[in-house]
Amino acid sequence: MKRLALPCLACLAALPAFAATIPARSAITAVTVYTDRAVVTRTATVDLPAGTHEVVFEGLPATLADNSLQASGRGTATATILDLAARQLFVANTPNERIRALEDDLKTVQRQIRVLDDRAAIVNDQRNFVGRMLTAATTAPAPGPGGTSPARPSLDEWRQLQAYSEEATTKWAKEIQELDKQREELNAGKTAIERQLNELRGAGGRSQKNVTVRVDATGGGNLQLAVSYTVPNASWMPSYDARLRSAARTVELTYFGVVRQNTGEDWTNVALTLSTARPSLGGAAPEYAQWWVDVQQAAALAQSSMMRMEMAVAPTAAAAGGRGGGGRGVAMDVADLESRQQNALFAQAAVEQGATSAIFKIATPATVPANNTIQKVAINSTGLAADLQYNSTPKLREAAYLAAKAVNTTDFPLLAGTLNTFLDDTFVATGSLKTVLPGEKFDLALGSDDGVAIKRRVVNRFTENTGLTNGKRLITYEQVITVTNNKKTAEKITVREPVPASRNEQIVVKMLTPVEKDIGTPEVKKDIVREANGGLAWEFTLQPGGKRDITLKFSIEHPADVVVSGLE
Repeated sequence: MKRLALPCLACLAALPAFAATIPARSAITAVTVYTDRAVVTRTATVDLPAGTHEVVFEGLPATLADNSLQASGRGTATATILDLAARQLFVANTPNERIRALEDDLKTVQRQIRVLDDRAAIVNDQRNFVGRMLTAATTAPAPGPGGTSPARPSLDEWRQLQAYSEEATTKWAKEIQELDKQREELNAGKTAIERQLNELRGAGGRSQKNVTVRVDATGGGNLQLAVSYTVPNASWMPSYDARLRSAARTVELTYFGVVRQNTGEDWTNVALTLSTARPSLGGAAPEYAQWWVDVQQAAALAQSSMMRMEMAVAPTAAAAGGRGGGGRGVAMDVADLESRQQNALFAQAAVEQGATSAIFKIATPATVPANNTIQKVAINSTGLAADLQYNSTPKLREAAYLAAKAVNTTDFPLLAGTLNTFLDDTFVATGSLKTVLPGEKFDLALGSDDGVAIKRRVVNRFTENTGLTNGKRLITYEQVITVTNNKKTAEKITVREPVPASRNEQIVVKMLTPVEKDIGTPEVKKDIVREANGGLAWEFTLQPGGKRDITLKFSIEHPADVVVSGLE
């Protein structure tokens, strides 16, 4: 078997007339998806007699990038790939089968709506006719040639005419209501079809491309020919499930790739690869231009101000069970059955770490239709040791929030993506995960846990006047926060509480409990730390069933004739 390849050749000169044309019955066999595009590989096996041949891959997406075309071959034939050419074709019918089916559905719905409109027009004409008939019957007839007036309808004739009018009008009103109901249903279906068409027509519409590979075979045989090309309208993004096993103190982190595409081609049972590379950024760092400063003219200043106003307004304008009891023997059988059961595992992708990116080769063939639906594929699942920590801000909410600190011990980066968090088997929240490199620490927010109880109460708020001559007012605050560990394990707990700070020298804030010497800083670690926002953080470990009272006491002194804002 021989292998040959010719990268990045496309749209070359016209092909020689003597080359024999061979249609390639190809299928998509592999796809590499990036964050904003995909590289698709099509493969076909052809029989090549000796000579020069044109192998044509028909019906490819019109949006494929011509300069991305590559070809390779392997087989028993002694062959050389000479060149590749891509040609765009416009066809009478939409080549995409899904679009064509939707267009047919849309035509059918439009015909049905037209039938309803026609029937409604007929009913309205009938109602108008009866109305004209009633008007003529109730209008005094003009005198005849001899000066005599025609006889007017009798009372019985009036009653019959009125009964007919009421019956016909009621029947037509009901029919109009039913027609309106049917029209609303059809219009809703029409809108849904049009939305799907608008999404799918971005993949090529009524055009497609044929790619011709010219091959020179000096010895006959078969050749497995592969053509790859880049297409837009495809992307993937990471998604994670983080499940904390509280008893084992580990985090089961499952890494998924969320893939969607609207390239105009369905990917059916393909070898799928996800890449973290970003081709859109280019291969080299951008070059900057000369930075000039100059005196700004008045006219230019006014224009610049107007542009800034337009830029500020533009984003706003554009925003759019348990089991029942049973006999002892049944319970033993169930227990034995459960002891032999195992949890299903996620497939593991093969990971290849390159110099500037990582690629994930999905373990099993994947199918992704070209309709922008989400396909979630498993990349990896790993267990990470977790350091659990409870955090609470009682002034804002009397609750303890569990957080897990973990380290990315894998060999690949965890890219930024959505994060579904579970506490054992209970869903907690949906959040996001920032990019975490191998060996880097990251935090997982696991929601509130009633196992650690928090209670905050104001014990005292005392106001007194001080100073004999200068008239000052002193307000003393005292509050107690009670933390109770109702869990069966010792837990690390951090309680944060804001402390007022003065912006005016006339207002003096003094810490009474704890005293300043017992308060540390981020540089000088103590059990009580002064945080960057001026508040205090108590960090401690509470044993099972343990309870701790945290006392915070401070005073605010200011002139009695000064009105102070921010007091509680």
